[in-house]
Amino acid sequence: MAEMEPPRPGLGRFVPGEGPVGAPILFVGEQPGDQEDIQGRPFVGPAGKLLDRALGDAGVPRDRAYVTNAVKRFHFTQRGTRRIHGKPTAGDIRKERWWLDKEIQLVGPRLVVALGATAIQALAGKALPVGRNRGPIRWPGDRDGFVTVHPSGLLRLQDDDERHRAYEAFVGDLQRIGELAQAT
Repeated sequence: MAEMEPPRPGLGRFVPGEGPVGAPILFVGEQPGDQEDIQGRPFVGPAGKLLDRALGDAGVPRDRAYVTNAVKRFHFTQRGTRRIHGKPTAGDIRKERWWLDKEIQLVGPRLVVALGATAIQALAGKALPVGRNRGPIRWPGDRDGFVTVHPSGLLRLQDDDERHRAYEAFVGDLQRIGELAQAT
């Protein structure tokens, strides 16, 4: 079981998803980050704060959503006192897929949202490009879904105009997600 894997260098603690059972929307990210690992909660670091702001701007209450990650432990490389984010492997994603399936089954959302490429890979069972699949999607098992960017990608944009346009597009996606979750 993922939560029972012994501690090892470069791997943080187990961080489960959180939110209400019966939430109409279930958001899936990549993995916990540094702050999530420290606090033991998903989406509480910079990307989580951006997600909260965007959800507010979109009129989608976060307390009506369940948030989790495809991989439940922070993968990192230690450099001095800093922990540098590392990408989970396809094997990591496969190994922890059962946990994500259990969360989806328990929550029973109307819409399962992939935030970025790792979440798409976990939900679709294969790598798919975010840009070409952005928008509504049907996940295996005939479940309604939606693909959008991960908020951390917006944080990495250097150009202010580009970041603003990307944020507005993300808010637009979240508005559509809110509408679809009510309609299904």
